[in-house]
Amino acid sequence: MSSLFTRIINRELPGRFVYEDDEVVGFLTIEPMTQGHTLVVPRAEVDKWQDVEPALFDKVMAVSQKIGKAVCAAFGADRAGLIIAGLEVPHLHVHVFPAYNLTDFGFANVDRNPSPESLDEAQAKITAALAELG
Repeated sequence: MSSLFTRIINRELPGRFVYEDDEVVGFLTIEPMTQGHTLVVPRAEVDKWQDVEPALFDKVMAVSQKIGKAVCAAFGADRAGLIIAGLEVPHLHVHVFPAYNLTDFGFANVDRNPSPESLDEAQAKITAALAELG
């Protein structure tokens, strides 16, 4: 059975994509820790990060770094947070988000009901920042 993320990647479920290539995608989470919280996900269904092929892990991390730069630029953050938790969905995903302080690093503090406008704004800002970064 396909993971929830595979269904999003395959457009069977809606997703706000900010990055996409043949191996990796980036889309906004529906429960952001901060506005701009993006999930970087390989297209391949790999559950645990320690089981992914090294070349694909390198690609996931390179995309995460690029998106980290974009969320910092888009939201005026000095730093980007990065978390690999792997407990919510059995499909490798890296959480990348604008980080302003340590309290931003907490799943207990997520916005469980962000407005569609807030998510649309975040998608537009990140997409524009990625375009500027090249």
